[in-house]
Amino acid sequence: MSNSPDNESIAQLQGILVGAEDGVEFLSGLSGLAAAAVSEAAGDAIECAVTVKLRRRPTTVAGSSDRAVGLDHIEQAVGDGPCMRALREMSPVIIDDVASDSRWPELTRRFAEAGIYSSLGVPLEISSEASAALNFFATRPGVFTPNVYDKAVGFGAAAHSTLHLSVRIKTAENRAEDLEAAMEHRTAINLACGVIMAQNRCSQSEAMEILTKVSSNRNRKLRDVATELVEQLQGTSVQTHFDA
Repeated sequence: MSNSPDNESIAQLQGILVGAEDGVEFLSGLSGLAAAAVSEAAGDAIECAVTVKLRRRPTTVAGSSDRAVGLDHIEQAVGDGPCMRALREMSPVIIDDVASDSRWPELTRRFAEAGIYSSLGVPLEISSEASAALNFFATRPGVFTPNVYDKAVGFGAAAHSTLHLSVRIKTAENRAEDLEAAMEHRTAINLACGVIMAQNRCSQSEAMEILTKVSSNRNRKLRDVATELVEQLQGTSVQTHFDA
């Protein structure tokens, strides 16, 4: 079976992305969809948590249930396991049966105490600076058969595509906000130069020199000095108007 993302999963995730107010809400929806999709393939209840790794530090950000979040916290407290290794190696990692897996004795013991007997970590590369992983938990051993594994990895591919879209959208929003802020600063500086030109009957370049000298003498940013001058004159904040 192919591990490529299916269109239905991508459409569902994009629907959540559009409706989510923030990243945590989107990832909560993602974990719920992941749990539902893999549970259907397994014919058993599967829970899922989402771990995000920023600056080499993994953090649980969402889960399909409070229990899933708690289980993910157990793995992070132990410091290793399928999810953590999947994040490091960017490859899916399985505990097929906690009773026979000897790689993480402390983790498998605590999973068994919590009623979890198999687990699967599926990595998602978000950007060069961030990665994430879906951490699946099952109450029986041997649940992650090749078919269920393929479903989980395929869903991970769909989530990867949507996360990239989310990053691009956020990047575009940040750039738009930066551009708007830059235009507002330029508006304040231009208005301040106009005021100085009128008051001193000087050229624009001379007005700019005066404004720059005041900025330097007061050890304040040029845009702040300009904004203060204009706001003192008109009694309201500086606004930039954009034509529709």
